[in-house]
Amino acid sequence: MNAAEVTRPRGCPGRRRSLALAAPIAAALALCAGAASVAHAADVAASPTLSKIKSSGTIAIGHRASSIPFSYYDANQKVIGFSQDICDRVIDAVKRETGVQNLQVRMVPVTSQNRISLVQSGTVDLECGVTTNLKSRQQQVAFSTTFFVAGTRLLVKKGSPVHDFGDLSGKAVVTNAGTTSERILRRLNDEKRANITVQSAKDYGESFLILQSGRVAAFMMDDVLLSGARTLAPNPAEWTVVGTPQSFEAYAFMMRKDDAGFKQVVDGAITGLIRSGEINKLYSKWFAAPVPPKQINFELPMSEPLKKAYANPNDEAFE
Repeated sequence: MNAAEVTRPRGCPGRRRSLALAAPIAAALALCAGAASVAHAADVAASPTLSKIKSSGTIAIGHRASSIPFSYYDANQKVIGFSQDICDRVIDAVKRETGVQNLQVRMVPVTSQNRISLVQSGTVDLECGVTTNLKSRQQQVAFSTTFFVAGTRLLVKKGSPVHDFGDLSGKAVVTNAGTTSERILRRLNDEKRANITVQSAKDYGESFLILQSGRVAAFMMDDVLLSGARTLAPNPAEWTVVGTPQSFEAYAFMMRKDDAGFKQVVDGAITGLIRSGEINKLYSKWFAAPVPPKQINFELPMSEPLKKAYANPNDEAFE
């Protein structure tokens, strides 16, 4: 269209030609917008979890009660932590995908023993805690992109004769029931005839209380969680993390299997945090600065396995 056509008086042929051209363009744009809206709705409809969230206006988030600094209660009983900060970004992505901006978030406490069953039953839509992605668990649930990597080690009192796993022979060790650490300890007993007495507790708080009572020589768990547990002690400096890692654990969020649409939203949010570099800021917030409840700094540099996980975001199990 040239300038002469734009300035022609009303009713002239040029204007009719312009309107004739504009009409189909406008119709095409409207059609495209409508198609995009239908496609968006179809994506949500194709995902059982997104459909459930959209129709109910609620998303159920599984969290831990005392997994410092990943998922735990603050002084006001609000769930905070590294996992929860990442989970909040996922919730924002779900709001955008479903179009439910006033989405209600129902927080559901989970334990090592019940977390998988609560996801499978639909009680929890997304578990945002400290769960290791294992091939055996992939038969039951789906896992998101890895957001943290930990090594399994030991928490002992300073001055303890236990410096590594070889020192556990004939001694009692506590760990959380239903965890990778429990499985590794039982395997050590079977393969090396270590004669370790394995005690299983319901959570980190209970395991650490058993250790502090003197009933066991060590508490085995992921190193970062052991560092978190020691912050709960009257004198955290009395406790130290020791031992050669027996495994490396890829932490990921859990969701129900065979829901590609929901998994795509979850993975997209986590991968976006990683590729934008925002994940580094969150890491520094929780592992390189004082954190509640006692404002203790973990002073935990990012490990090489975690750097590799962030360089190539994926949902693969380590084992």
